[in-house]
Amino acid sequence: MINIGFVGGGNMGGAIMNGILRSGMEAEISVFDTDPVKVAELEKKGVHPVKSTAELAERCRYILLAIKPQTFDAVLPGMKGHVTEDHVVISIAAGITEEYIIRTLGVNVPVVIVMPNTPFLLGQGATALAKGTYTTDEQLAAVKSVFETGGIAETVPLDKMKEIIAVNGSSPAFIYLYAKAFIDYAGSVGIDRDTALRLFAKSLEGSAAMLTSSGKDVDELIKMVSSPGGTTLAGLSALYEGGLENITKECCRRCTKRAYELSK
Repeated sequence: MINIGFVGGGNMGGAIMNGILRSGMEAEISVFDTDPVKVAELEKKGVHPVKSTAELAERCRYILLAIKPQTFDAVLPGMKGHVTEDHVVISIAAGITEEYIIRTLGVNVPVVIVMPNTPFLLGQGATALAKGTYTTDEQLAAVKSVFETGGIAETVPLDKMKEIIAVNGSSPAFIYLYAKAFIDYAGSVGIDRDTALRLFAKSLEGSAAMLTSSGKDVDELIKMVSSPGGTTLAGLSALYEGGLENITKECCRRCTKRAYELSK
């Protein structure tokens, strides 16, 4: 049984709660949110509402901060004195560090830093998480099990949590932009856009499965599709000439740079 409280019941917080509820995991879930409509909807599903973060800390051992990074300065100081070393604090906000959480709360609380992504909303999430300085393996495993209710969860070193954002946290937006180019091309040559969307989306799903399950590395998979003198090689030549790999790496570097700028 995990006793977990959420500060924030918005899209991602709500998705995580729904994942726990769908999974049948033994859990007692509480939530604090200033939006009474969100709280009422969650209460209908069996989530216990509380009136303050102090009450949440009193009720729950695990506290998940499902709020935006710019909200932390307003919310976290109010939890000081209520959060103890017996709690586990979980943050899903980009740029928020263990050091900031511990310093603001004034206690060496176990922390787990987490980067989920929006496909969690459909139970297809890819979550990265890192163990804090005072966090036990058992506590990390408990937090990981929460995020596995909405997809997969992988652990990474704490000092790489800003770098991983480009790989799983922000990458859905980059993939959507890439997809848009294919769908726009299909429309420009007279192919129904919805048909193209379905075909390309399924191609993404199949390609992802090949990456994880075929036993072949990326270069081998590219070669499998690329017949000598064929259409794929002709298209790949444009991507190589345009520097797709370098542009993608620069995209990741800028994403990481911004994460460090937001860091506190």
